[in-house]
Amino acid sequence: MHDVESFRPVAREAIEWIADYLANSRRYPVTPRMNPGDLIDRLPAHGPEVGEPLAQLLADFETQILPAVGHWNHPRFFNYFSSTGSVPGVLAEMLAAALNSNGLNWVATPAVSELEQVALAWLRQWSGLPDDYFGQIFDTASISTLHALAAAREMADPDSRRLGLTKRLRVYCSDQAHSSVDKAAIAVGIGLDNLVKIPSDAEFRLQPALLRQAIDDDLAAGYTPCAVVSTLGSTSTTSVDPIAEIVAIAEPHNVWVHIDAAYAGAALLLPEFQALIQGAERAHSYVVNPHKWLFVPVDCSAFYTRFPEILRRAFSVTPEYLRTSADPRAVSLMDYGIPLGRRFRGLKLWFVLRYFGRQGLIEELRRQIELAQSLRRYVESDPRFELAAPAPFSTVCFRKKTTAAENRWIAAEINRSGDFFISQTILRGEFTLRVAIGNLATTQSDVDALWERVTALSELAPAHCAG
Repeated sequence: MHDVESFRPVAREAIEWIADYLANSRRYPVTPRMNPGDLIDRLPAHGPEVGEPLAQLLADFETQILPAVGHWNHPRFFNYFSSTGSVPGVLAEMLAAALNSNGLNWVATPAVSELEQVALAWLRQWSGLPDDYFGQIFDTASISTLHALAAAREMADPDSRRLGLTKRLRVYCSDQAHSSVDKAAIAVGIGLDNLVKIPSDAEFRLQPALLRQAIDDDLAAGYTPCAVVSTLGSTSTTSVDPIAEIVAIAEPHNVWVHIDAAYAGAALLLPEFQALIQGAERAHSYVVNPHKWLFVPVDCSAFYTRFPEILRRAFSVTPEYLRTSADPRAVSLMDYGIPLGRRFRGLKLWFVLRYFGRQGLIEELRRQIELAQSLRRYVESDPRFELAAPAPFSTVCFRKKTTAAENRWIAAEINRSGDFFISQTILRGEFTLRVAIGNLATTQSDVDALWERVTALSELAPAHCAG
């Protein structure tokens, strides 16, 4: 039986802690000051024989677990793609946890299936995507991309569901595509040797002429071109592939086109970025992660496809114990992917979209883009530094015009301090500093402070970094 009475006071304390954390996450270092294994060594090697009170669990969370946490909800978290678990999203997660709904099929809990469809339809409309895009929520873009390639495999090799691959399939992407494409090619049985990476151009975009040549060469060699993964906002540089040209090349060969907009898809809410999605009306699938740049807590990856019947054909397996209503509006999302169980992720997306509204999201995205542009201007105005890639969104790649060792030292010192957390990448063989802005609490003073730290460190690099 639930011990609700002991839950009430601790839950109130936890809510106060959460509210204080969201308001004052700056008081923590962005990254924990610890070595690998520290937390393991700190905790008991064996679980308790007798249960412990909730109050003790909450106290231990703060004293033992929190020191090992990297604070993604910190305004100076600039690594990966910075994100925010916002107030409405956190509230929805609390309610979803209490309900503990598992959307196995429609009848198990209609709200999971139907609210997901409603929230994804709003996001689709605001993003300028075609009305025939069918949506569902997965945990990550990696899983969304896996489903895109599984659907592409089904379209190119319909016997593969029963027999395994019967054709020599090929998948194409740029050399800037996310590593999830590699993993998806492995998972669906296509294999890394059949993932063709097309060299990118000077702005890190897939080159259509080279894609066309690769497809022609593979057809001549007896392969079956299966899918192209195009990128709208690549991970390293946030480059945008020419989607319309890619679709035009793929169409004559019946090749599935997937658009990976996991990060920059959020920018499509802004009218000034709508042109980037030209060609999507003829693409096959699309993914954007609201947990990256739309203030939804992890995890929430919105996957859309114009061909849900192909996805259903690839994955639908319905034993008697999972049969539900035959009404066509009773959508069972288990039929459109690998997961059977499904968390109530649509609730937090719905809360966030309602709380901010389209205009509120547009205003906040523009504010964060401007913060990134201020950093870009700092880089461009300092002759010691250079931009390493275009910066159209809220991510800036730059380096000091010196050795890789010095740039590595600057990045390491910034992160070692715990005051900021930035990332790095390799572009055209050069070590590059990378700053992604995406937290609701980040201000111009945070960007200014980061640049001051970068420039101060650039004056202090040790002699061994000089080359």
